[in-house]
Amino acid sequence: MSANSAPTAETEAGKPSGSGFRIPSVPFWVQIVAGLVLGVLLGWLARSQDVSWLVTTLDKVGGIFVQLLKLAVAPLVFFAILVSITNLRKVNNAARLATRTLLWFMITSLIAVAIGLAIGLITNPGAGTGLTPKDGAKPEHAGSWLDFLTGIIPTDIITPFTELNVLQIVFMAVVAGIAALQLGEKAKPILAISESVLELLQKALWWVIRLAPLGTVGLIGYAIATYGWDLIGKYATFTADVYIGCALVMFGVYPLLLATVAKVSPLQFFKGAWPAIQLAFVSRSSVGTMPVTQKVTERLGVPKEYASFAVPFGATTKMDGCAAIYPALAAIFIAQIFDVQLGIGDYILIAFVSVIGSAATAGLTGATVMLTLTLSTLGLPLEGVGLLLAIDPILDMMRTATNVAGQALVPVIVSAREKILDHDAYNSASASPVDEPEVEDARPAGVPVAA
Repeated sequence: MSANSAPTAETEAGKPSGSGFRIPSVPFWVQIVAGLVLGVLLGWLARSQDVSWLVTTLDKVGGIFVQLLKLAVAPLVFFAILVSITNLRKVNNAARLATRTLLWFMITSLIAVAIGLAIGLITNPGAGTGLTPKDGAKPEHAGSWLDFLTGIIPTDIITPFTELNVLQIVFMAVVAGIAALQLGEKAKPILAISESVLELLQKALWWVIRLAPLGTVGLIGYAIATYGWDLIGKYATFTADVYIGCALVMFGVYPLLLATVAKVSPLQFFKGAWPAIQLAFVSRSSVGTMPVTQKVTERLGVPKEYASFAVPFGATTKMDGCAAIYPALAAIFIAQIFDVQLGIGDYILIAFVSVIGSAATAGLTGATVMLTLTLSTLGLPLEGVGLLLAIDPILDMMRTATNVAGQALVPVIVSAREKILDHDAYNSASASPVDEPEVEDARPAGVPVAA
């Protein structure tokens, strides 16, 4: 039978055919959930039956998926921020929008860290764990304020890309973007090439994102096979605290801000943003999720010119999960293990570090650098980081999902406050960008970007 002899069910439904290797009849979120379930089952099987080859296979599958995401991170961050800054020339009151964006980044971070501190003080996660300071170990790469400040400026333009130093890549992209704005017409050829490269990278990353269900099987399966439920038992209170804190921020604070500040439907926000939140949970990478986050943000009615600025910056600097809730709880946890009393001044320092040092997390998996930065500021032993390394992959899933939800939230709030949000697009946003990557009808069109 010829390949063209009969239309597919998807074509008959009016959807584009030729969608690659995806299963057209199965929504992407269902594939992700199936991957989660299968990963848990395979991980449990590998651990309970001591199937070493299965553990190795799960590790390889998950590792390849994460490596593919990381492969695009360095150039994606550079060109996304470069293009986003130059796109601000198309926006009226660009400085106002940028200032409001950074302001809301800080406000939501402060709220998140306050919730983390409150939960930690109420539950005492370090008590009764059976862990002692001897169980800890210093991290291989510790962070300090001096390293953070001096490490912003690279020694050359190649090393940040080879070492995946996202903070330095952001610095170079910002400098290049501002220089391009100053050059004006002379920079147009470079900007045209940059926009083309960015589109190419995003297209390639879409292919990787479609592998997320398979990557989920490997990542979740390996975590279960390696750590098991017995390890989680030691950290039960701390793990629950992180998940509860993230849930309170994502499903409590964010909806409240949407309803009272932006005056839009919180349910509709999650309906539109869920594909990005879901992928973030699996991939554990804000930067790797960035193309999806930007697409859902645009479909929520945020003007493309503004979304292309706010989302890339959010993906590298706004981390309510990794840089606010988690370090607050971790500092209390480690202080209790080492029998160190924290005072009100220490809690204020934690809040300060969370707001100022968010860029140290760099949008990649894990939050070790941010945690060491917090501990060194408080004078707590860095060996405490070693207590949390084993459980980190399980915690990082919820942290990253919270990060990405916040990265989509702030552009919606700012757009609504500045009266540039397309409410029709917001109220109709629902389609997964992974299921329909080429559909443009839900994207806001003709929205005047002016205050």
